[in-house]
Amino acid sequence: MVSKTSDKEKAVKLRRKGRSYSEILKEVSVAKSTLSIWLRSVGLSQPQKQRLTDKKMATIKKGGERKREIRISTTKRIKDEARGDIGQLSIRDLWLFGVALYWAEGQKERGRGSLVALGNSDPFLIKVFLRWLIDICEVPRNDIHFWIFLHETAAEKLLEVQKYWSQATGFSLNEFRKVTWKRNQINSNRKNRGESYHGLLRVIVRRSTNLNRRIQGWVEGINIHCGIV
Repeated sequence: MVSKTSDKEKAVKLRRKGRSYSEILKEVSVAKSTLSIWLRSVGLSQPQKQRLTDKKMATIKKGGERKREIRISTTKRIKDEARGDIGQLSIRDLWLFGVALYWAEGQKERGRGSLVALGNSDPFLIKVFLRWLIDICEVPRNDIHFWIFLHETAAEKLLEVQKYWSQATGFSLNEFRKVTWKRNQINSNRKNRGESYHGLLRVIVRRSTNLNRRIQGWVEGINIHCGIV
């Protein structure tokens, strides 16, 4: 009983100094529920309350930073392992990948025919598509044209956007003169503003109606050999 009384007095004194429960429990060996009962009538000054609040926020921040470090580390490990799963791509691999890419993102044949065209804002996807066109489909570079779609709120950075796509694709800056301005209402959830926004680039192949038909045939071949049709 004497020990408990001594512990309680010590706990109260520490609390009146503005110590947190976790700090007190390091010096007084009791259950947290018991400590709560002992200290529920002990008031704190405003500076003491502020200290505890600051300490709590610092702990939360530290915990958040630790979770972020774990998330970044886990993401890196998974991506590193996944990259290793791919290995070297054969010409056939690249061919089939390009067909699937166009199946998902490209312009399909309509009515009397359509040119091969694909639009996206991801520069890596655009670069893979260009390699597929040039190396696999043997499309001459002179037959490849570009069309930028940019929100009007980014009008002041047009030249920057044109240089961005020129560098990303390896084509001359003169190839990026065609621009369509998007004037629809801004959606705050979309990334149509800020330094990372470079609009959407549409790649168009001149005289490519028959190539588009061939691509559709490749897509149908995938369906057949996958047992879908």
